[in-house]
Amino acid sequence: MPTPQSYANYTRWDPPFHFFILPVFIIAVITAIVHAATHFTRHPIHSTMLVLFALATLAAVFKIRLNALKVQDRVIRLEERLRLATILPEPLRSRIPELTESQLIGLRFASDGELPALVQRALTEKISSAEIKKSIQTWRPDNFRV
Repeated sequence: MPTPQSYANYTRWDPPFHFFILPVFIIAVITAIVHAATHFTRHPIHSTMLVLFALATLAAVFKIRLNALKVQDRVIRLEERLRLATILPEPLRSRIPELTESQLIGLRFASDGELPALVQRALTEKISSAEIKKSIQTWRPDNFRV
C-alpha cells in the first residue's frame, strides 16, 4: 500500500526527466562551454555553434516540460471548477470565478468535506496555494500529475 499523500510528500519527481534527461543536457551545455573555451581560437564558429546548440536543446527540454505542466494546470482548473460547482452551497458557488488559478490548483487536494471552508478562506483571506495545502486535514491524493 503506497504512503498516503500529504503536504510533506505530494511533490512528484519524474525520474527519467529529473535524474537522467535534465542532467544529461546540463552536462552537454557545460561540455560545450568547456570545449569552446579550449578550442575557440582554432574553431571559433564551430565552438560558438556548439554552445548555442547545447543551450537551445536545454531550453527546448525546459519548454517541453513547462508546456506539459501548463496544460496540466488548465485541466486541474477545469476539473476543480466543475467539482466546486457540484459541492459548494450557492453563496460560494457564485464566487468560483474569483478564485485564482493557483488557489484552484491548491484546492484540488482538499477532501469534499473541508472544501467549502477552504474556499471561503481562500476568498476572504486571499491565501496562497501553499497555505491552502498546509491547511488541508484530509488529503485527497492526485496521483496522475505530470
